[in-house]
Amino acid sequence: MDQTYMKEKPILPLLLSMALPMVISMFVNSLYNIIDSIFVAKISEDAMTALSLVYPVQNLINSIAVGFGVGINAVIAMFLGAGKAKEADKTATQGLFLNVIHGILLTIVGLMIMPSFLAMFTNDQTVIGMGLQYSTIALMFSTIIMASISFEKIFQAVGNMVITMIALMTGCIVNIVLDPLLIFGIGFFPKLGIQGAALATGIGQSSTLILYLIVYVLRPIHVKIRKDYLKLEAVCVKRLYAIGIPATLNMALPSFLVSALNAILASFSQTYVVVLGVYYKLQTFLYLTANGMIQGMRPIMSYNYGAKESDRVRKIYLMTFEIVVGIMAVGTVICFVMPQTLMSMFTSNPETLTEGAIALRIICAGFIASSVSVVSAGAFEALGKGIQSFLISFLRYVVVIIPAAFVLSKTVGVHGVWHAFWIAEIITAVIAFILYYQLIGKSGKN
Repeated sequence: MDQTYMKEKPILPLLLSMALPMVISMFVNSLYNIIDSIFVAKISEDAMTALSLVYPVQNLINSIAVGFGVGINAVIAMFLGAGKAKEADKTATQGLFLNVIHGILLTIVGLMIMPSFLAMFTNDQTVIGMGLQYSTIALMFSTIIMASISFEKIFQAVGNMVITMIALMTGCIVNIVLDPLLIFGIGFFPKLGIQGAALATGIGQSSTLILYLIVYVLRPIHVKIRKDYLKLEAVCVKRLYAIGIPATLNMALPSFLVSALNAILASFSQTYVVVLGVYYKLQTFLYLTANGMIQGMRPIMSYNYGAKESDRVRKIYLMTFEIVVGIMAVGTVICFVMPQTLMSMFTSNPETLTEGAIALRIICAGFIASSVSVVSAGAFEALGKGIQSFLISFLRYVVVIIPAAFVLSKTVGVHGVWHAFWIAEIITAVIAFILYYQLIGKSGKN
């Protein structure tokens, strides 16, 4: 399969052809997150609180899957760009194997820690009970998530974004259809409440993996999973983790942030925990859509980096950045103009609606600035510079925002937590801009 088009085709059409399927699938995935939460919210506000508290653990599992998958994707694409097909096959095989091991370990550890984890944030036994009901089922699908996302990144590495889009959309649609059926017991389906939401999610994730396996068998791609390469090789494993660990930490940091902010907000009222949970559901529309652009950018950038096309690498970055700024600008306007409408999808509680609207209007001030951090972190991952990517995310999710949220909550009250968001985005954007042009932008050196 000839992939020289990666370094020959005009950048904008190439980027759009790679990114748009991912943007569409990420948008549908965002829609699933919203609909899933809307149905859970109809059970009770306690159920929504439980979902908000479980979110960091779910996000951590997805982060490990996607983060290590980014390593698989980048290394495969760089090998393909350098014309090393055998090394690309080894990377795909060993990367998939390692991610499955991650899934097994996470299932075991997750089931052990969840009771004490939930008890850290609430004494409400109803909320804890619902959280355990949801998380127990969700955690059982961890290995399936790992395998599915590994295949996603392998397909993306060879430029097959349409299959990835179809697979992701299939899982989301299955989830959306099953949610009301299993939560409320419509027709012959059992009424499972919050457990039904978790089961619907797991079945949707399984559907995505099944579709990848069918396509891989019936329509073989350029990169092969070979049993001869299952024996782990130190050089291959090192390259995967060199990118995968920082990328995983990048993805996992929001989980740490949400847990830290939940602890701060819970000292004021559970209402603010719900508001933060709703915000993170809503912001997936923006950041998952932007992430679709990043996923389209990564294999192109990695391939051209491997092919030593430095000038083209810089142009790919700038084109992606301009598009992501546009996405964030639209999100800013929507959140500022109609915050109560957005919040009302999840709650009818007047206090939650009022506080949620205030939070959205404050937080959205940092959306456009975050474009610099988001695109720069993705570019560093694509180029194998995992440490720089992690540094950007660590600043964004830990170093700036958590201390700022704590200090501002003590000085100006709970709304200070929301102001910490845009402050962190602006500071991190400045540092990300400097890092990019120091390490990549000026020389584009390989």
